[in-house]
Amino acid sequence: MTDNITWEFVLRIFVAALLGGMIGLEREYRAKEAGFRTHFLVALGSALFMIVSAYGFEGALETPEHRWDVSRVAAQVVSGIGFIGAGTIIFQKSENVVRGLTTAAGLWVTAAIGLACGGGMYVLATASTVLVLVGLEAFNFILHKFDKHRKA
Repeated sequence: MTDNITWEFVLRIFVAALLGGMIGLEREYRAKEAGFRTHFLVALGSALFMIVSAYGFEGALETPEHRWDVSRVAAQVVSGIGFIGAGTIIFQKSENVVRGLTTAAGLWVTAAIGLACGGGMYVLATASTVLVLVGLEAFNFILHKFDKHRKA
């Protein structure tokens, strides 16, 4: 591989880590189960998996019987993150409440953002990050409004 391609890959994982870290900082600020480090690593790892899947097997023997399918690794990232996300979901029987769904969804979308970065889709990944942060903050704002009305 040429140096230009290598630096492009480094840029992809750097942007993924940056965007995932931004989501993680919001979750850290809200004192949620998965914070900066978790989101940072999920986005970075997802981007790396995408890059390795798409470019890591160049030069490998490809025949009509044996094709490399780049999307297979991306699909496995989705499954793996689903498993990690499930670990953040807790049912508290005493309060009859489920906690951690937003954190699980945040990890899931952070993995998708990492995959997008790994595929070189920076604008899509950045727009998605902005939407995630807006959604999380808007939800928090709405909850506080309802909470104030309930207490009054």
